[in-house]
Amino acid sequence: MNLGETFVRTLRHFWPELNDWLDQVPDSRFQPYVVYDKRFLVWWGLLLYLLQLSARRQLDFELDCRGNELLANLNRLAKTEQETRPVNKTLHHFLSHTGVEPYPRLRRQMLQRLIRSKALDAARLHGNFVVALDATGHLTFSQKHCDHCLEQRHASGQITYMHQVLEAKLLGPADMALSMATEFIENSDDNTTLNAEARKQDCELKALSRLLPNLRQEYPQLRICLSGDALYACGRTLQLAKDHKCNYVLVLKEGRLSAVWQEFQTLLALCPENRLEHQPQDGVRQVYRWVHDLTYTDGEGRTWTFHAIVCEETVKEKTTTFAWITDLHVSKNTVVEVATKGGRHRWHIENQGFNRQKNSGLNLEHAFCTDPHLLKAYYYLMQIAHLILQVFEAGSLLRRLAADCGRTPWQLFGSLKNLARRLLESFRYHILNPDAFDAELAARVQCRFERFDSS
Repeated sequence: MNLGETFVRTLRHFWPELNDWLDQVPDSRFQPYVVYDKRFLVWWGLLLYLLQLSARRQLDFELDCRGNELLANLNRLAKTEQETRPVNKTLHHFLSHTGVEPYPRLRRQMLQRLIRSKALDAARLHGNFVVALDATGHLTFSQKHCDHCLEQRHASGQITYMHQVLEAKLLGPADMALSMATEFIENSDDNTTLNAEARKQDCELKALSRLLPNLRQEYPQLRICLSGDALYACGRTLQLAKDHKCNYVLVLKEGRLSAVWQEFQTLLALCPENRLEHQPQDGVRQVYRWVHDLTYTDGEGRTWTFHAIVCEETVKEKTTTFAWITDLHVSKNTVVEVATKGGRHRWHIENQGFNRQKNSGLNLEHAFCTDPHLLKAYYYLMQIAHLILQVFEAGSLLRRLAADCGRTPWQLFGSLKNLARRLLESFRYHILNPDAFDAELAARVQCRFERFDSS
């Protein structure tokens, strides 16, 4: 079984209904003139990111189907019978007729399939799925791009125009950070007396007020624990968590909740029994301490009660301190899991999420189009493709393929970028076995998750 067949078998194993879901994408093109099936074009858009082509025009060059097996393999993947391949402008035209709405729905269908199949259960915290919250820069322009651009004024007088986005990512096993909900941060605040950082934070928290209701509407019964940095440790987040039945683990910093921090430090000395030493690996020593039932009154006069945890981690004589507030039960039996899965793993949204998307062929900060509406469609396609890639890279089918060569995936491919290039070569130069596309055969395969570089 080659790399392309392993990829397709992983797709069919986790999402056997994927092509049926693509049939649900609305298409306002004039059907008598339609040449390319919508299933094929959605896959064409996903391949832009699955194969890490970096820019839309690369579809015309890297996916040239002349003299190779690429078109035949893509037809099997999409269950179509296209005789030619489209160009990048065809994709742009197609997205203008589908709009943005089908793609967050497709992402939800794919993520719900993983949840219902219990593929992500190993990452649960006290029965909750941990959902990390964070915002990131999406696009920047030297000139005003649209009426929704955020503005950052520099000391020199220059203005940078930005698009930012707030993401909720489900933290799965094997360090996966799977896009779950998105809220674009739009420039709705005209108060130019605020400095740039204050406007950014204000808009980020306002976006959270829009994101969480939508998240709960899409996953009405899912048990969720929110994980966020110190920005989210405030009354707004706590009220939203209460309103939408979410638990939380949020970073605690002295500068953010100074009164809470001081009370926490004072009470730590009064409860010496709330202490646990832990050694997760050789050379690493962690000391956990915690305090129950701290109180906090926010700016609107609401009073909140929660627990606080501090972890002092020593590695090679260097000690780093981490602290969080949470409404989850904290004891000697639970403190490590709460602090690790709910607190420390929050970094996966930055490392496995945004950093991967910015510093690879996914190219998050590249303008795949300038249309203010369609750039969101490309953004969602990127998130769906990244979801697929993470499941493929962490899946045991890839490890099995590497084991057949007597190596680990890391030894065989060296990097995730190399893996994407080899995947393109597999689709281009090999006729993939029809059995790899059989959903019934794929369903019989067992697939577990493990980090790409740890197998």
